[in-house]
Amino acid sequence: MCGILGLLLHDPSVDAAPEISEGLSLLQHRGQDACGIVTCGPKGRFFQCKANGMVRDVLDEKAIAKLIGGMGVGHVRYPTAGSSDHAEAQPFYVNSPYGIVFAHNGNLIDSPSLLQYMDATAHRHINTSSDSELLLNLFADNLQKTGKFRINEDDIFTAIGGLMRQCTGAYACVAMLAGFGVIAFRDPNGIRPVGMASRKTDTGSDYLFASESIVADALGFSGWEDVKPGEAVIITRSGVSRKQVGAHATFAPDIFEFVYFARPDSVLDGISVYRSRMAMGDALAVEVDKVLKERGITVDVVIPVPDTSRVAALNLAQKLKLPYREGFIKNRYVGRTFIMPGQQMRRKNVRRKLNAMALEFSGKNVLLVDDSIVRGTTSEEIIQMAKDVGAKKVIVASCAPPIRHSNVYGIDMPSRTELVAYGRNTEEIAEAIGADLVVFQTLPDLIASVRQFNPSISTFDCSVFTGEYVTGGVDEEYLRRLESLRADNVKNKVAVNSREGQSEGSRANGLHNRVNIVASGAPVNGADDTVGLHNTWNTS
Repeated sequence: MCGILGLLLHDPSVDAAPEISEGLSLLQHRGQDACGIVTCGPKGRFFQCKANGMVRDVLDEKAIAKLIGGMGVGHVRYPTAGSSDHAEAQPFYVNSPYGIVFAHNGNLIDSPSLLQYMDATAHRHINTSSDSELLLNLFADNLQKTGKFRINEDDIFTAIGGLMRQCTGAYACVAMLAGFGVIAFRDPNGIRPVGMASRKTDTGSDYLFASESIVADALGFSGWEDVKPGEAVIITRSGVSRKQVGAHATFAPDIFEFVYFARPDSVLDGISVYRSRMAMGDALAVEVDKVLKERGITVDVVIPVPDTSRVAALNLAQKLKLPYREGFIKNRYVGRTFIMPGQQMRRKNVRRKLNAMALEFSGKNVLLVDDSIVRGTTSEEIIQMAKDVGAKKVIVASCAPPIRHSNVYGIDMPSRTELVAYGRNTEEIAEAIGADLVVFQTLPDLIASVRQFNPSISTFDCSVFTGEYVTGGVDEEYLRRLESLRADNVKNKVAVNSREGQSEGSRANGLHNRVNIVASGAPVNGADDTVGLHNTWNTS
């Protein structure tokens, strides 16, 4: 899962980097592994800063001051396949044709055949295991086919249309062409989100692309509009061009965006994330009430698992006429455990992140409300914390149905066997996480909770619950290959090998300098941090 952002200021003498950095900080919840910005300055020159780490650490005042230019692209990353290697920090860059910078959120499911095409037919070198770099080179290859010295909007639309015919999977992308403008496009199923907004100035209009509407709200942009499935949008200082370039397909945004990933103050595809979570709480209350009556269990208090479930928990408590209490106090300086690489790291960070107040648990039957139960690691630790401070019974209510299948569209839900619900019924899940009872939202209720705010969307991607993949092309062989890439032990091994391969001389201020090379179609000569594009991270 990643966050993407593109910004074009009408006045090219004003640097875009400070606002891009601010926007990325608002998307930090979408990825905490790496971040980066590339801007375009005078004469089409690119300026880059990217590295593993949080926005506040990588993109400090010194780094931002070196990012010159009135347009740029930004990215925050959490790796969904392959490694956490520094070379996979985005945005990516290729110099030919025309100079292209690219940021992507999602995952391709036909990477092997596309890599074969890149090697045997397009003769373009792919330097990392990231399918984002693969998408960039597919885009570049399609642009190359124009054979033109200078291209126009129609050429770009044709190139993106060609890319969409070649690729299968989920992708929301933002790109920048040197000295030309910024571009956004979205896969024909619209699985991953991206939208646009504008801001009037004295001289013209500034334009923004972002994964979520909160960025537009915070930066003073208005008129937020989602990029349509299969649509491409090109923005230059001369105007905005839009075109449907992908074949018609079922519009199926990922429902897990509303359950967990998106900020509550965002609006995605015309649906308020906040309102949808309120509705999830209302629907879950009905299910909880039914199950509790069947089991003859009473509940004394409703407590949310911070932070995502708060909205739903409050509505559930109100509907059931039960007290709502904040029983867990969160240390806000620890990241989201679900998107932390490594099972051991997630388990360790739960207790660093949360503290249970005995006052709200001791001697009570507690109903814990969580947005979802994925691996069960966090849930198990939280339930034990509640019991450690005196809870009599711990009942867990999940706003999402049991997650039993891999996500192939850009969310890191790895091996099915690592999912606590895989191969287990509700009672077995409760036993595995140490709960006295677990109640799950039904899938029809979850879909209705979201869809009621935009009835024009007839389908959502619910593949993690159903195992049905809207794009097709996902078979058992593909899932096994994906799981081998994503398995925690493989990822940890790759990360360790990456660290071991770095010399002590690459450290700066006690940190590894983690951006020595990036993708390029040219041979690596070792002379610069990147081939053809200098990286300002940790430079004096």
